[in-house]
Amino acid sequence: MNKFLTGVLVTLVILCRLPAATNSVTRGTNATVTAPDPNDPVEKEYKKLMDDDDAAQSEVDAWLRENEKFAAAGSGLPEAELNQRVRDRLVPVRTAYEDFIRRHPAHARAHVAYGSFLNDLHEEDVAREHWEKAMALDPKNPAIYNNLANLYGHTGPVKKAFEYYAKAIELNPRESIYYHNFGTTVFLFRKDAREFYGLTEQQVFDKALELYSQALKLDPRNFPLASDVAQTYYGIRPLRADDALKAWTNTLTVAESEIERESVYLHLARVKLIAGRFAEARAHLNCVTNETYAELKTRLTRNLNEQEKKGAPTNAPPAAGQK
Repeated sequence: MNKFLTGVLVTLVILCRLPAATNSVTRGTNATVTAPDPNDPVEKEYKKLMDDDDAAQSEVDAWLRENEKFAAAGSGLPEAELNQRVRDRLVPVRTAYEDFIRRHPAHARAHVAYGSFLNDLHEEDVAREHWEKAMALDPKNPAIYNNLANLYGHTGPVKKAFEYYAKAIELNPRESIYYHNFGTTVFLFRKDAREFYGLTEQQVFDKALELYSQALKLDPRNFPLASDVAQTYYGIRPLRADDALKAWTNTLTVAESEIERESVYLHLARVKLIAGRFAEARAHLNCVTNETYAELKTRLTRNLNEQEKKGAPTNAPPAAGQK
């Protein structure tokens, strides 16, 4: 199940959407990176290292998905046993990274990739060391600033994250993910953003939304991005209902599957419920038929029925069980 759907099932509102530190050199949408010579023996070795890392991560992801299914049926591996299996699978990859960097200490991209590997293992301090080493070797690589900004968003100081996102965008203003991560961090850490930029809270909201807007201009068909932007409106008080509905309508246009579309119908129903547009909210709920959303649909329907009896719009908290 993808990250967005997991979030929908749990809450229908913004939780902690801190961007994960990642190797955006290879995973970014528009990153500009000078291509190395593929015939260079060091680059061939580096490529094999990346392939081995990807293979290990794919295998681990498959284990986790499989165990989740078994666990739902009451037969999954104990958490400790699964974690040990994952660690054992990643040991040779870690050893290969350390051996490569020992022999090629000035290979900046290897430090970036190894930092991402370590960050995924929650070894943030060591990951930071490798990213800082990569920055010293290649100070014009925007992905390094993005990765460090993501890390500072998790561990602090948050204001350092603001600086590093801005630097990543300065170095590569065509990378959507930098604006996306920056906007999320500004939104989540509004007090820090107010102090750092000298803004009011409403101006901080506007700044986050402008960053999101730039991200969408660069990657307009990205459903997780569009949905992330739309969810931001749940945290803005007073609710900007019309803007929220426009954002969710935009998200609906880029949905690629029925399950994605139905998730958007739930959000449209919730915003219209809050705005007192009860008939429209019910129409959206009637479009939701997938069993995945049965519980959420029931909660929203119950809330809608209660508000219709009262005959007035509400800004009350969502139904019991929703955060």
